Amino acid sequence: MSLSTHVLDATSGTPAAGVAVSVESRSRDAWHLVERATTNADGRVNDLGDPGPGVHRLTFDTAGYFGRLDVQAFYPEVTVTFEVTDPDAHHHVPLLLSPFAYSTYRGS
Repeated sequence: MSLSTHVLDATSGTPAAGVAVSVESRSRDAWHLVERATTNADGRVNDLGDPGPGVHRLTFDTAGYFGRLDVQAFYPEVTVTFEVTDPDAHHHVPLLLSPFAYSTYRGS
């Protein structure tokens, strides 16, 4: 299994560079940190490790990103929780971001 993400800033129509991202995996009732990374100039993190099958979450530091732009935002962080059932597949979790909304989907 491989995991990647891509963050796009919908207000500017550009990649969101410099967004801190953490990956956590759930085992029983606790979350465990797997990886930390920061989006590159293209708004991507191409390799977030191999957390394996199970329930995972990505947390995006949107307050840090918008704060550097001096933009007031409603969501200080965005957490996307998802389940991996195919350990051989690539999983891509994009985030479309604005100061007052966000959306995500399973990418390819």
